[in-house]
Amino acid sequence: MTRKKITFSQVIARNGRMQQIVRTAQRIAKSDMLVLITGEDGVGKETLAQAIHYASDRAEGRYVSVNCAALPDALLETEIFGHEKGAFTGAVYSRKGKFEQAQGGTLFLDEIGDMSPITQAKLLRVLEEGVVERIGSDEPIPLDVRIITACNQQIYNLVQDGTFRQDLYYRLKEVHLDVPPLRDRKEDIPPLVDYFIKLYNKQYHKTIEGISDAALQFLMRHDWPGNIRELHHVVKCAVLMNDSQDMIWLEHIPLDIHLAESSRMTDDKTETKADELLEILSLDEAEKRHILRILEFTRFNKSQAANILKISRPTLDRKIEKYQLHNIKVQEKVGG
Repeated sequence: MTRKKITFSQVIARNGRMQQIVRTAQRIAKSDMLVLITGEDGVGKETLAQAIHYASDRAEGRYVSVNCAALPDALLETEIFGHEKGAFTGAVYSRKGKFEQAQGGTLFLDEIGDMSPITQAKLLRVLEEGVVERIGSDEPIPLDVRIITACNQQIYNLVQDGTFRQDLYYRLKEVHLDVPPLRDRKEDIPPLVDYFIKLYNKQYHKTIEGISDAALQFLMRHDWPGNIRELHHVVKCAVLMNDSQDMIWLEHIPLDIHLAESSRMTDDKTETKADELLEILSLDEAEKRHILRILEFTRFNKSQAANILKISRPTLDRKIEKYQLHNIKVQEKVGG
């Protein structure tokens, strides 16, 4: 199967810190400097690694990826270094490892912090000598491979704890890219949502025009513990659940996100000081937000909204005028 090429145009970066990371990655892409990418699960570490590969002079070579946390130690060694026939029980034929498979290209070692001390020592030797030996062989195989590694843990803490080799750590981090979590770069959410809508419009033959203001603001308030991966799946679900083919509305956001947000808001209210709470939740502001969410949920069907709010239609009209919510509706029609 041919791997889809990822370019820097697909690395969304409106956030200033993220823009600096992308600029650094672009500058070193054509070199063979070793790159260590750190960050929480789901922040896009492998997307960044692929963008570096496809912007390099090795773009025509293979991009080979290994998840070091997904394999037991013995299997990881043979996966990376390869083995000769008869090297161990079950080795009925010789096999190239990922280093050899990535000749002329890039090898991405994900979750490097989960690598055993023995495998760490073998990896350090490969990096220092530029050759690899298959398990069961003493024959060195010269390598022409660019190495990019990633870790979702604070790898320096692993070094301090003695669970990760200090010499290997400094060898791997010729360039260190520390990708921030999505909760610290929320200005990237709108372009990411737009990107995923276009992606799934094409894949599922949809014609979703965008996302409503209230739905987007709802997504902006969420903390995204699963980072971009979580946002990706939420937008995918919202697109698939939308049968109207117009906009993503609050009703299309998966229920688990609504529940998580409600739980977070409850916790926040408990922890917030009384004076701050009064400032944030003034009566007018609370009423405005609630009415807007109900209007959003009903797609501005005023009769349905008035029924849910248990007020008369004229009362709802007066409150829409008071809070100028009709302007939001007009903007959505024009911009959507």
